[in-house]
Amino acid sequence: MLKRLAVLALAGLALAAAPAGATDLAKNRTTLPDLVLGDKNGNDYAVSQKDYELESGKSYQLDIVSNGGKEYKFFSPELFRHIWINQIVINHLEIHGPGAPHHLEWDDEGAIRIEFVVIRPGNFKWWIEGLEERGMSGTFKVKP
Repeated sequence: MLKRLAVLALAGLALAAAPAGATDLAKNRTTLPDLVLGDKNGNDYAVSQKDYELESGKSYQLDIVSNGGKEYKFFSPELFRHIWINQIVINHLEIHGPGAPHHLEWDDEGAIRIEFVVIRPGNFKWWIEGLEERGMSGTFKVKP
């Protein structure tokens, strides 16, 4: 319980201002396997990975990549609600700021990188709006 409170407190503050000896949760991030939407063989509904296993209190980097076959709108409101986002990177341009995005969208080929710290355990669904029935959905399973 004390560990969870510490994680929540640090995630909500500017991590650079943490007291000496405190752990910077945004460092030492784990790179997750890319989530690739569509494939190079013309299957616009292919998904490279449906489920991810994460651990609360740890930092991660996830590249979500569109192969450009369709317009993809990535939703995961519960995950976005339970993570602290360090940055979102598109074409080496960084987006910083408080709060989570509503969704991420691709109209063409490209990648969006999310660097984040998970602050709460649970099972959080993700989906591509309108394409869930085609198998474009999965889960982020976050252990305590």
